[in-house]
Amino acid sequence: MSKKLVIVIPAYNEEPVIEKTTAILLSILYKLINDDKINAESKILYVDDGSKDNTWSMIEKLHEQDGHVVGAKLAHNAGHQNALIAGVEIARDSDYIVSIDADLQDDPNAIIEMVNQANNGKNVVFGIRNNRDSDTWFKKTTAGAFYKVMNLLGVESIPNHADFRLIDQRVIQAFLSYPEREMFLRGIFPQIGFQQGKVFYARAEREAGETKYPLRKMLSFAMDGITSFSIVPIKMIRNSGLIIAFISFLFMIWAVVGRLFGHTTLGWPSIIISIWLFGGLQLVALGVIGEYIGRIFMEVKHRPRYVLDVTNYSQEGEDV
Repeated sequence: MSKKLVIVIPAYNEEPVIEKTTAILLSILYKLINDDKINAESKILYVDDGSKDNTWSMIEKLHEQDGHVVGAKLAHNAGHQNALIAGVEIARDSDYIVSIDADLQDDPNAIIEMVNQANNGKNVVFGIRNNRDSDTWFKKTTAGAFYKVMNLLGVESIPNHADFRLIDQRVIQAFLSYPEREMFLRGIFPQIGFQQGKVFYARAEREAGETKYPLRKMLSFAMDGITSFSIVPIKMIRNSGLIIAFISFLFMIWAVVGRLFGHTTLGWPSIIISIWLFGGLQLVALGVIGEYIGRIFMEVKHRPRYVLDVTNYSQEGEDV
């Protein structure tokens, strides 16, 4: 029996691309249905993340034109990752969920191979870029550094994989059992396990609109990944403190010995440098510790990740 597929697409101010994206994804959806790879109940689910343009009205129009297109509107902008989580929770009755961005950069034709691998027993299939030719030098460099740092910190991640993936019902249920509010999805899905597959593709230039991940958000995203999965920075602070204390002890011995032998040095530059150095280290240490405390603060409040305004997606057996 063929499976139900839901393609989840976070959408924030995607008015310039949503019609073209829908046309391409519908063609892929119908091909998979006609080839009996998925069933006719499969959908394209847009999650409008509090858009300020006509994104939601266009989703409603597309739904009227074709019932395979459905949408969910969040009451307020909750962020890309939370919009993805909302899509998974809304479409939790489906056999497969594919997440993809609306900007046409990830190759939607890779969805066909993802479904093929899932039908052959893979529980999660990751879409992975085979090159970064469409990126600037700065983005290539920072992305490479990000994955290296994550691996050094013990975070299991897949280089050049963003949020383009297929997950099946087993992975959906496992994912929905994670209770935390600050979630780094690119680290969670590799960690869940089960049978994993990969599909490689070339990433295209953005069709229209502007990126939803400027430098500020990229830095915040990197910090989310590190603090969500690793306490290595805390251990580094501890080890640095121990090393500095040991060096200070050696300097104390050196000063005492020098005093005993009558060697005295004014040492004003070294004192000033030491004050600035250790003052800076203390501020960095406090900042890292504060970041973790902030995460705890956000978690213990148990606020919802998002608030759903309206949706025309119905669970199996339910009416819209």
